[in-house]
Amino acid sequence: MHAARAAIFTVFLKEVRESLRDRRTLWSALGFGAIFSPLLFAAILSFTIKRNDPQNDAPVVLAVSHSERAPNLVGHLVEYGITVVPVTYEDATARAAVRDHRQPLLLMIPDNYATKFAAGEPAPLQLYSDSSDPTADRDVRRTKSVLAGYGAVITQLRLLARGVDPTTVAPIAVHDVDVSTPASRSVVALGTVSVFIFMSLFMGGMYLAIDATAGERERGSLESLLTVPVRREHLIYGKILAACAFMTLSLVTSVTALSIVLRRVGLEGLGMSVNFGPMTALLIVLCCLPLVPFCASIMTIIAAYTRSYREAQTYLGLVTIVPILPMMFASMMGLRATAGLMAIPSLSQHFLITSLLRDEAVPPMFVCLSAGVSLGLGVVLAAIAGRLYHREALLG
Repeated sequence: MHAARAAIFTVFLKEVRESLRDRRTLWSALGFGAIFSPLLFAAILSFTIKRNDPQNDAPVVLAVSHSERAPNLVGHLVEYGITVVPVTYEDATARAAVRDHRQPLLLMIPDNYATKFAAGEPAPLQLYSDSSDPTADRDVRRTKSVLAGYGAVITQLRLLARGVDPTTVAPIAVHDVDVSTPASRSVVALGTVSVFIFMSLFMGGMYLAIDATAGERERGSLESLLTVPVRREHLIYGKILAACAFMTLSLVTSVTALSIVLRRVGLEGLGMSVNFGPMTALLIVLCCLPLVPFCASIMTIIAAYTRSYREAQTYLGLVTIVPILPMMFASMMGLRATAGLMAIPSLSQHFLITSLLRDEAVPPMFVCLSAGVSLGLGVVLAAIAGRLYHREALLG
């Protein structure tokens, strides 16, 4: 037993030293996945917040065709901060102007608007927009909201003119009672943070897993490695352990980077708070650690079946998508954590991360299920990887 541990530890140190010498691999494993990904996530989130923050909204520019037909309506639009640009388009020219992006948004006031309005009938308006233009969505929503407000004001005035209390047409009044906390609301924006954590975890050990078999075979050193007086499974266990070490380092670096940058994206302006302090970051790392041997073993097994370094990169690049699929499915189905779902690696860790970010209590049974199943599967897969090293086909 002591000899086996010594052999595994020797291989582990050898793999770590070689990986530390290879600066390109080290940067690919730690720099890109663990540092660049959190920065990219924070930059995207910050841009989205600034774009959707009402205080930072740019004025809405609305072209109004035949504005003289509804001066009160135009005045209402201006009063609510909409910049009105008078134009004299008809239907065909209005469609062309919006389609060609000469006008981002256009309101057409038909010639029968005044007649219908005076008769107390629904007065027609035509709002031209391009739904394929994502930049116009905010302006469309805001314009429709202002128009709906104008319609509500006119409705109340007409009821008062007829001696009817406007409240009689509203038999119920629904008051929203939001029981969420600033921390729980932040998950709306941080729901995909676990994806970046898992991606960095995979990237941290992917190149070591490839080098364990495909890299050694391509360099012609695998055959001589297998002739050393050490059991073959001990060789692969040492390589898996080295991959686990780099995956853990990548995980810690990524979570630390996220903890630092996410507190500077400005979620407080939207009534949210980022519950991602040092203690939360530590708990997230502990929740994800059982996933490390599971992922390292999977990547080692796949690399053992490939014939070249490039082929291994291709297959393992696809494997990194696998842990994201359960999370996407759970998000689309609106699934919540249950005992059965906590037995699924990556998905259970996603539920735990979400609960920690929401500052919610996590049932101990769920933590045990997540850790136990992930570690158990990791041990089984590591044993399978050790048996694969006994195949003669391993030499290619």
